[in-house]
Amino acid sequence: MTDTTRVEEPAAPGAGRHLGWALVLISVAQLMVVLDGTIVNIALPYIKEDLGISAANLTWVVTGYALAFGSLLLLGGRLGDLYGRRRIFMTGLIIFGVASLLGGLATNEGLLLAARGLQGLGAALASPAALALITTTFPAGPPRNRAFAVYAAMSGVGAAVGLLLGGWLTGLDGIFGLDVEGWRLTLLINTPIGIVTALLAPRFLAESETHPGELDLPGAVTGTLGLLGLVYGFSRAGSEGWSDPWTISSLAAGALVLALFLFIESRVEHPLLPSRVFLNRTRAASFGAMFLAPAAMFAMFFYLSQYIQVEMGYSPLKAGVAFLPFCLGLVAAAGISSNLISRIDPRYLAGVGTILAASGLFGFSRLPYDTTAPVVPETGSYATDLLPFILLMSFGMGMTFVPLTLTAVHHLRPEETGIGSGVLNTMQQVGGALGLAVLATLATQTFTERAQELGPAMADPAVQSQVFTEGATNAFLLGAILMLGASLITWVFLNVKHTELATDGPPGAHVG
Repeated sequence: MTDTTRVEEPAAPGAGRHLGWALVLISVAQLMVVLDGTIVNIALPYIKEDLGISAANLTWVVTGYALAFGSLLLLGGRLGDLYGRRRIFMTGLIIFGVASLLGGLATNEGLLLAARGLQGLGAALASPAALALITTTFPAGPPRNRAFAVYAAMSGVGAAVGLLLGGWLTGLDGIFGLDVEGWRLTLLINTPIGIVTALLAPRFLAESETHPGELDLPGAVTGTLGLLGLVYGFSRAGSEGWSDPWTISSLAAGALVLALFLFIESRVEHPLLPSRVFLNRTRAASFGAMFLAPAAMFAMFFYLSQYIQVEMGYSPLKAGVAFLPFCLGLVAAAGISSNLISRIDPRYLAGVGTILAASGLFGFSRLPYDTTAPVVPETGSYATDLLPFILLMSFGMGMTFVPLTLTAVHHLRPEETGIGSGVLNTMQQVGGALGLAVLATLATQTFTERAQELGPAMADPAVQSQVFTEGATNAFLLGAILMLGASLITWVFLNVKHTELATDGPPGAHVG
């Protein structure tokens, strides 16, 4: 389908006012929902001990949130298009704040995982609405490019800020005189931020126009269940093996339900995932790269945060500070990328960025360990084995996020910006959840194989840490391969020119 004219969505009353404060609110919301994907990483050892969560189920504290977030994003984007993006933005933030309160007060594994899923629902409503509000609040050209650059920086920096903030909060014994475990504060902190941001939204954000249509609930249900089946299957394979009946059944059911989801989407009048969104080559390439890149980044945060604490003996706060160079490098790279995007095609920026990130992951895969009997423990150095590759990864992701965020929503019709935003975020979160499940499966299998070889020696914590390091390095290596896949997609298929990003596209532009 080809548009012969480009009709810009009329700005809602007040859309041109308070642009600075509008961007602050949008950025705070995006930072909050993104950092919550990693803020609990440093707290994982403490959550495991306090609530008695098994090592196999510990990944669900991270993937449970990412899965709910990612699988419901399309529904969240569609709701914003139908009923007003500011309204859905506020609703999502309130749900997120309440869920964070419930998670911080959880007394067992089930309650914590349920709260993390509810947080994912709130994030799925708020995040696509936030991105879509940028397209309807900021005029095309440099103002919108700068706003997208800030949004993209929040998407990347949020993950690292989550580790830094999580380390500080986890190390606290209490706050305001209350005897509260530090890991609970990593969740409770979201409650006041989410609620206050929601209450300020009507003052600084104008409501978008609503668009006619219907909710595709069958699509939402089948899409969510299909992704859940795949993630559960991959996660179970790590502990029970690929021949386990439940592993096979879960993977098969997930694939079948996703096939049903695609069938439903091809038949309903108002699909949750319009096929035309993917028919634009540049947009499809952006989505594909954004699916693979976060999968690798999730692995970095999940395994490095544990390696730094368990293997290197860092305190939670020191572990968080260890990731500070990632924040600084990503902010710097995002700023450079946003300035260069008006002069250099996105293909080159994102292509170089993914190669840098892949190099960083490969560097992590070279961490020293010894798992041959008798085991002689080896520990990496932060200055030589971690810091250079943390910086490589940060610059790579900063150079990648900005151009791919811009190209993913370029040439979309106004009534579909929420859908486009939802797809972009879905690729990030689902890619991260599925990727972490696959990489965790590889790491867990390594642990199981070494446990059989080493026998009684595995009772020694020092030996366990060496085996953990071997599993982590295998995950990092696979992550580097995934990042190279994202790079290949970028170089081959991302063909939009930098001059096109200054506008919403010329008349007659193909939008799928």
